[in-house]
Amino acid sequence: MNWLKKIFKKSPQWISEEERLKIIEQSSKQVSRGVFFATIIIITSFLPVFMLTGQEGKLFHPLAYTKTFIMIMDALLVITLAPVLISFFMKGKFRSDNANPVNRILERIYEPVIKGVLKWRKTTIAINVIALVITIPLLKSLGSEFMPPLDEQSILFMPVTLPDISNAEAKRILQVQDKIIKSVPEVEKVLGKAGRASTATDNSPISMIETIIMLKPKSKWREGKTKKDIIDELDAKLQIPGVVNGWTQPIINRINMLATGIRTDVGVKVYGQQLDTIAAVSERVKQALEGTSGITDLYVEPVTGGKYLDITVRRADLARYGLNVDDVNQTVETALGGSPIGNTIEGRQRFSISVRLAQDYRNSVERIRRIPIMSASMGEVPLSSVADVKFTDGPPMITSENAMLRGAVLFNVRGRDLGSTVKEAIDKMGKAQGVLPQGYYLEWSGQYENLIRGQQTLLWIAPIVLIIIFFSLYFAFHSIREALLSLITVPFALIGGAYMIYFWGVNLSVAVAVGFIALFGIAVETGIVMVIYLNDAMQQLVKQKGNSSATITREDLREHVIYGAAKRLRPKLMTVCVSLFGLVPVLWASGVGTDVMKPIVLPMIGGVLTSSTHILLVTPLIFLMTKEYELRKHGKLEIHEVHH
Repeated sequence: MNWLKKIFKKSPQWISEEERLKIIEQSSKQVSRGVFFATIIIITSFLPVFMLTGQEGKLFHPLAYTKTFIMIMDALLVITLAPVLISFFMKGKFRSDNANPVNRILERIYEPVIKGVLKWRKTTIAINVIALVITIPLLKSLGSEFMPPLDEQSILFMPVTLPDISNAEAKRILQVQDKIIKSVPEVEKVLGKAGRASTATDNSPISMIETIIMLKPKSKWREGKTKKDIIDELDAKLQIPGVVNGWTQPIINRINMLATGIRTDVGVKVYGQQLDTIAAVSERVKQALEGTSGITDLYVEPVTGGKYLDITVRRADLARYGLNVDDVNQTVETALGGSPIGNTIEGRQRFSISVRLAQDYRNSVERIRRIPIMSASMGEVPLSSVADVKFTDGPPMITSENAMLRGAVLFNVRGRDLGSTVKEAIDKMGKAQGVLPQGYYLEWSGQYENLIRGQQTLLWIAPIVLIIIFFSLYFAFHSIREALLSLITVPFALIGGAYMIYFWGVNLSVAVAVGFIALFGIAVETGIVMVIYLNDAMQQLVKQKGNSSATITREDLREHVIYGAAKRLRPKLMTVCVSLFGLVPVLWASGVGTDVMKPIVLPMIGGVLTSSTHILLVTPLIFLMTKEYELRKHGKLEIHEVHH
């Protein structure tokens, strides 16, 4: 029975309950303040996202709100619930960090590295500065765009033909195009529409065709084919004289049209007072832009070229036949447009009944001229006896903005980033001579308009955010030097982010900017944890040898800095790994939306790697140099006590 008693015998506690709670309290005081302010900094770093407006604001505001609310709760739980949970669950005898084999291996690798860094100070700092300087030309060489293009799994084909095209010809072209499109193996369904739909919000002319192309799943595509290859193949097959092809996607096309009035990626709006002059200026703009790398589907929005049926009444002839203008107008309205004569009721629905001449009697100018008009004195007389009937030229559609007439030169950007393409196009326009007469001006619109707006918002808000982050760090440490030490990790976080997006081939966009914004908070958070443990090591040094240059040597400082950096390696690596483990899976994700998520995640992954390397290697070095300076100048160390 003795062996059974030994099994159930309660072993004496290795530490008293009072001591255990006191240690938990001291540890919580040490860490919770820094973690609380790190959480506040992460919330602050997302302020620029809230300032975004338009399409980018609607896309990223849910992300910012979700992260902010989570961080607010996290900040509260760190100082309230976390210590309580620790007191409940952290009981029994615990092993030291060295008992963990992974931690032992990492310390064995890290300790000689940090010793080498502290020995080769100038070399370490020079390498970091050079890596930071290289990112400047690297970022400048990257292209720019408003948002990474979202693959909608479908294509919108929007060709434009001559404004005076007949209904029959538009129908024929549409049928021919749809048949050619359906012949491509990757195409599953084709739905084409010419002209406007039965709604007042669709102002498309008959000359504009819209064809939605639904693609098969990528597993059924020919080997090696991409969406760009399919568009190029379709574009080559659909070269029809008199038709200018345009390729986009259904959703982004509707967004562009609603937000900017431009149905392509970029549009040059031409403002003026005379339609003929606007048409001439638009043609000159098109000629200046032709040949620019990246510009495709370039065409001028038709301002002239429409056909109108003009019926001009001859009043002298009206008097001869005893007719008046109303007689002619009523006859023309009834014959061509239709005259309502009654209603029909089909259940709960009512339909008006209109009567007009059959198609065969009004499908040419000669037949319209023979439309009979009843005269009281002369009987039936043809319309040509009292009016001139002819076709005249005019605008197919009149567009106005800002109380001025507007034309547009439209184009898409393919095979190149949007920012550099438009910049080259603007340079070409600046060098072109005699494009704009007096009283006329140009405006660049479409996705480029959104790009400029997003850039301006981020440029003025970013410095404000860095200032707020700095003051948050100051309140966390009550030291300008310690705040700068933590803040200096931000530019070094940019190194990995810049390299990552460069080698991944991603253009700078609002999504990339949001990724860098999220990176700032993560980088500062890890830096705060390092500074907290380095300060803790200094406090232990002062307790052992006192706070005086007479008792503390440079070797003592070096040993305790190595201790603060190496012996507390696990919490720092855990802070980094938690971020990486949540982000890395996005790189291998596939499906709709991943092409927008990757530009956000890429700078965060690269930045976390380089900022953590900087924090583990350079931050202890800079900390040691500042403490040596304090010891030389003041004869003692500035110790920042941890307050709750």
